[in-house]
Amino acid sequence: MPLHSEAATILAINGSERAGGNTDHAIAYAGKLIAERGAILRTIALREHRISPCSPCGDCNSRTLPCQVDDDVPALVEQMASADGLIYAAPVHGFGLAHLMQVFIERAGVGYLRFTRPLADKVGGIIVTGRRYSDSSVHNQIVNNLLLNRMILVGSGFPVLLRNTTGAPGLTDVEGVDALERMVHRMLDMVQLLKQHQRVDGGPVLPRRDRNERVPRPRRAETAHTRGDIENVH
Repeated sequence: MPLHSEAATILAINGSERAGGNTDHAIAYAGKLIAERGAILRTIALREHRISPCSPCGDCNSRTLPCQVDDDVPALVEQMASADGLIYAAPVHGFGLAHLMQVFIERAGVGYLRFTRPLADKVGGIIVTGRRYSDSSVHNQIVNNLLLNRMILVGSGFPVLLRNTTGAPGLTDVEGVDALERMVHRMLDMVQLLKQHQRVDGGPVLPRRDRNERVPRPRRAETAHTRGDIENVH
């Protein structure tokens, strides 16, 4: 079903070092599905940007201002904050998340996103490409990162784990491709629902009671008796 409201924008973050590889193929297919729904896919290929690893400054957990390292991460975070939905796509390397995506989520997260959580209530999706091992572990890691950033994950059946043992890049995993199709359509359905709510209500879909879990929240004064107090009241 096409989107009838203003076009939704989905941003794919491509964490693969390899141009034309399995991850590129997966994102291209997602873009085709998104275009068929009247939405827009934009892509950030991390391999095309300057992304420095975290430095030994050591004050990430205590600083109150964004990271001061001079690279492309601030501009990429701005693109993420302006999208309606985000797809994190990356391959498995060495039984773990490919290093480009790992470095990026570390820098973007602790250096920028943790202060105000600008990705809150955005719809998230995950694509993991690999040969045959550790893809579910990498998927779980990215799920935790999206939840940390208070994003909305829409269940769509099997996770999008695209396996390819042929040695040639492509979408050879029929069940994985089916999962990709389901995820993209469910993401767009949720984006449409959120946009409808915002047009009617005019505010965020969920309350933003706090934006930084590292800042202690004010606690209500204890007004009720403890269980022991109640049991001893005569």
